[in-house]
Amino acid sequence: MQKVFISAILAVIITGCTEFPGVYKIDIPQGNLVTQEMVDQLRPSMTPAQVRYIMGTPLVNDSFSENRWDYIYTIKDGDDQRYRERLTLFFQDGKLHRLTGDFQPNQGQDQQ
Repeated sequence: MQKVFISAILAVIITGCTEFPGVYKIDIPQGNLVTQEMVDQLRPSMTPAQVRYIMGTPLVNDSFSENRWDYIYTIKDGDDQRYRERLTLFFQDGKLHRLTGDFQPNQGQDQQ
């Protein structure tokens, strides 16, 4: 009887350590959410304050270059898939000069 009881306890413990199908896992977003609409509002020669108003405060401040702002967004979904988006803004003489990354302004704009 004691062996059956111990076996039952072990089965419950082992089962508790495994993942059950259908268990909901939450998405885990981190960083700055950047949308195409936000990027489309950016114009060359904008001041850092104007850019911050549109984009928010950058996630990463480059300690070697205060003229570079990095916006990074990652999301890990419930299936453990990771997605990452990045946008880097460069300033020259206190004005927005160019941008690189996963977003580009729409064709009708004169961004470099």
